Amino acid sequence: MTKHTLHRAPIEQLRSHFGGAVVTPGDPGYEAARSIFNAMIEARPQVIAQCRDTRDIRTALEFARHHDVRIAVRSGGHSVAGASLIDEGLVIDMRRINAVSVDPEARTAKVGGGAVWGDLDRAAQLHHLVTTGGRVSTTGVAGLTLGGGSGWIERKYGLACDNLLSVELMTADGREVVANEEENPELFWALHGGGGNFGIATSLTFRLHPAPDFAMALMLWPGDEGRRVAGRYRDFAMGVPEEIGSGLLYLTGPPEQFVPESMVGTLCCAVLVTNLGTEEDLRERIRPLLDLNPPGQVITEIPYADLQCMLDDPPGYRNYWSGEYLRELPDEALDLFCARAEEMLVPSPSQQALVPWGGAVARGDGTGAMSGRTVPWVVHPLGMWENPADDAAAKRWAHGIRDDLLRWTTGAVYLNFIGDEGADRVVAGYGRDNHERLSRIKAEYDPGNVFNRWHNVRPAPAVAPDMAPAVDVVVPEVIAPGTVTPETGTPESEST
Repeated sequence: MTKHTLHRAPIEQLRSHFGGAVVTPGDPGYEAARSIFNAMIEARPQVIAQCRDTRDIRTALEFARHHDVRIAVRSGGHSVAGASLIDEGLVIDMRRINAVSVDPEARTAKVGGGAVWGDLDRAAQLHHLVTTGGRVSTTGVAGLTLGGGSGWIERKYGLACDNLLSVELMTADGREVVANEEENPELFWALHGGGGNFGIATSLTFRLHPAPDFAMALMLWPGDEGRRVAGRYRDFAMGVPEEIGSGLLYLTGPPEQFVPESMVGTLCCAVLVTNLGTEEDLRERIRPLLDLNPPGQVITEIPYADLQCMLDDPPGYRNYWSGEYLRELPDEALDLFCARAEEMLVPSPSQQALVPWGGAVARGDGTGAMSGRTVPWVVHPLGMWENPADDAAAKRWAHGIRDDLLRWTTGAVYLNFIGDEGADRVVAGYGRDNHERLSRIKAEYDPGNVFNRWHNVRPAPAVAPDMAPAVDVVVPEVIAPGTVTPETGTPESEST
């Protein structure tokens, strides 16, 4: 689809046939509706279609197709590259489709495509159940899961996509497709890390796990003690059971009661440890870290959903993120990692993170489109700041970390952790063979490359008709240009 200016008449036609709200520039609430997590993204869509059910999604897609308008799909709005927004195009806003239905006996949850992790975590917690989500509560479930889905309990239960049982997907031409291990299994494979390249996830079904006990520890030291802490942490993280999740973070000391006043607003080194178990067990596990006498600490049993809210990133900041996989973490690499933290913007919500993988993450290697899941470490500079004058410094810091650690990187990358870093980085996220396989799947489900905002995989060249794969879904009737006629769909009470 090309850039195309819409006139008032077709937009009014869309409004008259749309169950949700249609927001355009100049309407009350437009600025709030187009606001996403990364304030660096200033795109101004012509239309924001706030869908309330699958019928609205199909109507919006038909409208975009017949008026030659580019689209973006928005759920949580956390894409650092701005995949949730598009300049002069149409945003299909999924946030009203956010219902969560938990089956405690089957230990499953069906989640609307516009839900955020806080919606799912809270609903599952009522039944003492969990599944791997992100590390904050405001990220969209669909976007994070389809891109992989790293979180605190991944070493025990795998990535979010590893717990995905089924996806209901709407393609660019309005087809509704179910993908799971039995139906459309090749598409289901692609949705384990292939992101939003194939359609709009209208609902996702997850496997849940019991979590009767959950505890966390957050320990802080002044930044100049970071190297000593990092060495102890590296040895700790490689020797704990899979129930233990953790991360080493450089961050700005927060104004919390457990943080000494002298550390508030300054560079700090933090270690966050989670335990699928009791506080008593956690305290015993983290004894090597407590022996370093962290001046700031909080150790407690806490509901998993509450932990997920604890480090919520504030919206409205300028953002630049990157990441690398590390095949090893020797002393020299730790020296460089810790030294680079001195260039992080402080005070700010920025973080310089080091996360251990292994366990169930590594065992899932090869089960989906992601590559390189057997690495022991992931490094993730996550820059957030307010002043545009700091843009260049923030990017230099993030790039500097990657450059410093290049000798120990694998060349692969977790795409959910990075912004738009070019086509080569997209291929690196999958590996060449997986990327080619994704391209063939893309050609089947989105041959026109309509869904191209998230680390785009382009469709493979068309094959001859007698070689084209069969599709066992019904293509809806095409409506005439300038006309919007919603088809019979699932009522709001059943889908949202």
